Amino acid sequence: MAEALSVLTTVGSQEEARALAAGAVERRVAACAQISGAVTSVYRWEGAVQTDPEWQVLFKTAAGSYDALETYLNEAHPYDVPEIIATPIVRGSAAYLEWVRQETQQTQETQGA
Repeated sequence: MAEALSVLTTVGSQEEARALAAGAVERRVAACAQISGAVTSVYRWEGAVQTDPEWQVLFKTAAGSYDALETYLNEAHPYDVPEIIATPIVRGSAAYLEWVRQETQQTQETQGA
């Protein structure tokens, strides 16, 4: 199992993206978050095809902090069904991955990881 994850979500505005990113880092459920946008999302919702601008937020977290990050995103996210996709980081700079672990360690200890 990977020790670190990249977790992606999208929101409808840059302000929402910044708020989610800041909240996750403040709560130590993510070591950092990167915001990109605007991207165009095309999807079906409530029977109709929608096309909307969205901002992507990519969080870096330790695998042991994923549950806390997902809980936070589900609580704080403005969407009814937010996109939350985790991708394992299979290789990376040892120093960077150690920093991710240290920045989220408090959350992992709380969860018993």
